[in-house]
Amino acid sequence: MNAAPYPVVRLRPKAEARALRHGFPWVYSDELVTDRRTRALAPGTLAVLEDAERRPLGLVAVNPASKIIARMLDRDVGAVIDREWFARRLERAQALRTQLFDAPFYRLSHAEADGLPGVVIDRFGAAVVIQPNAAWAEAQLDTLAQAVSDVTGAEVLVKNGTGRARGLEGLAEETVALRGTLDGPVPVPMNGATYMADLLGGQKTGLFYDQRPNHAFAARLAPGARVLDVFSHVGGFALAALAGGAERALSVDASAPALELATQGATAMGASDRFATRRGDAFDVMATLAEEGETYDVVICDPPAFAPNRAALEAGLRAYERVARMAAKLVAPGGYLGLCSCSHAADLTRFRAASARGIGKAGRRGQIIHTGFAGPDHPVLPQLAESGYLKAVFFRLTE
Repeated sequence: MNAAPYPVVRLRPKAEARALRHGFPWVYSDELVTDRRTRALAPGTLAVLEDAERRPLGLVAVNPASKIIARMLDRDVGAVIDREWFARRLERAQALRTQLFDAPFYRLSHAEADGLPGVVIDRFGAAVVIQPNAAWAEAQLDTLAQAVSDVTGAEVLVKNGTGRARGLEGLAEETVALRGTLDGPVPVPMNGATYMADLLGGQKTGLFYDQRPNHAFAARLAPGARVLDVFSHVGGFALAALAGGAERALSVDASAPALELATQGATAMGASDRFATRRGDAFDVMATLAEEGETYDVVICDPPAFAPNRAALEAGLRAYERVARMAAKLVAPGGYLGLCSCSHAADLTRFRAASARGIGKAGRRGQIIHTGFAGPDHPVLPQLAESGYLKAVFFRLTE
């Protein structure tokens, strides 16, 4: 029985209701009865989801325009999605992060895994960036923002409305300060390094917290080393390596603003004399470095998602193989090569195989010494294996 004034949507008879009862958070468009009434629901509408036998499964957010037509919000069909509801989930998420980190710099909400489907929130001290990547979150943004402010005490709130996920939900791109003002990039302490995060004009929310444990591992390889950080963004691996005692580090990226932020970070941590940048297409720069006879003790490549979906998988794997082949030629004998992927469609086995092929085609041989993933502020639902998107494989090249 519908205990709240919500419309009702219903699974088709062959849809797998058991998975939803056991924690799967999504209903795909071919699993839901999409009659005229359901198709007329505005994106982000809250509704009671029933199985084919009219038994309630929970409260969902519906977007008839999305492949993920319904996202589970609450098992209680009478739940009220208000400031208190958001605050309870945010308090639970924050309790985990404050236990893990000694400073308020982390991912506060990792969407479905933190009970806020499609909602990514990154905290930068007194500033917080909210990514409402689902239609329901966009519709509830004012209430969500108030709860974020209440729970975190943040003085600055930024809405980052960019990215592929919003496009799939039919949402427009927009980045705007919701509360407070920013005078410039925010300094972020992490792994002994200082990063400069541009919360209004940078990539994604301004910094990639997910690589924190992989930065830390790379820093353990860095004492006295010459380090090359390709697809560097704001200096992720390079600055961590400098904090770990690298002799020098070179950041390569196509974005001049990103490299400028990396330079500012190196200066802030007193390492500018050991840091350099080179702007350009990563493949072109690696080819030029090889022609110049340059080699490095540690080479890290953290490219964008070459395989964001299944349709792009084969081309993406070829791109990862090419990265590995070109990067391996720049590793000094006995040196280390770290290769990363943030592609959902390329699982660890495929990514690792592509990397190994590339290393082999470069005439090198090696051993895998470490495999890393996103940090614990990026939790994963057991039912969504693909949300464990980040893979980092570190090789020691023995030949």
